[in-house]
Amino acid sequence: MLINRKEVEQIAVLAKLEVNAAEIENITQSLDAVVNMINHINEVDTKDVKPMANPLDAVQRLRADVVTETSNKEVLLALAANADEDYYLVPTVIE
Repeated sequence: MLINRKEVEQIAVLAKLEVNAAEIENITQSLDAVVNMINHINEVDTKDVKPMANPLDAVQRLRADVVTETSNKEVLLALAANADEDYYLVPTVIE
């Protein structure tokens, strides 16, 4: 077992989590399984494997980068619940 009960209790204290004894045992087993899985993945020989960012050979189709002159200011201000001239008015959240 790579993760023990004491380590889980310490992690809970650091994370300010309140866990009971039954939860600690369950968390210990879960974390140990995760660490074992990661160790198993780390053992795989990837020396001759080419790194990839995407498993598909698709190319991202992008729209043309063209400047457009659109002014929706009036339309958007008309949709606002409360506006004054060119500004959106919102309720005070922090005093």
